[in-house]
Amino acid sequence: MRVHDVTDTDKQTLRCPVDCDRGAWLSGVGLALVVLLVATPALCGQSPPTEYQVKAAYLYNFGKFVEWPANMTVSDSSFNICVLGQDPFGPTFGTTIAGENIRGKNVLLKRLSKAQEAFGCHILFISSSEQVHLKDILAALDKASVLTVSDMPQFTRRGGMIQFVTEENRVRFEVNLTSAERNGLTLSSQLLKVAISVRRSS
Repeated sequence: MRVHDVTDTDKQTLRCPVDCDRGAWLSGVGLALVVLLVATPALCGQSPPTEYQVKAAYLYNFGKFVEWPANMTVSDSSFNICVLGQDPFGPTFGTTIAGENIRGKNVLLKRLSKAQEAFGCHILFISSSEQVHLKDILAALDKASVLTVSDMPQFTRRGGMIQFVTEENRVRFEVNLTSAERNGLTLSSQLLKVAISVRRSS
């Protein structure tokens, strides 16, 4: 299993950087998100966050707990989070990540209409509107070193890397580690600890 340990600096980023209403976050999204989430200024203090505000925050923070190959052919100046298909996030996503950075790169949100446009993405959220095309999408991105994420049913079983699920009104996630590793991605041990399940090769 390829994982990297979380440094003291990483642990510091797990704390809310501004004065937040922590009680609202606890009741709204539960322990898993508190462990993982960097509460971004645009979300901090809102009570309660919506389902897709929580998922947007997860997508942003996944970027802090995944390592991409050094030879990945993407922009050197930006960290690209992309949405393929019908966008369920609305305008909130863009305002949430505006001015933020990951690993010293400005975070950009891109909305895509076809999988072939995703080769410049670090993280790709595949909308449920693309469910009938999922097999072709994942085939097109095979070995592309793009972290694929979705909330469509059976996503990780079909080869996707991270699937959002809802348990007791809380947004959680499953990981297909085998798929991530096959695409050259290294997932943090901390990220795997808060996943509700991790699929590994035998």
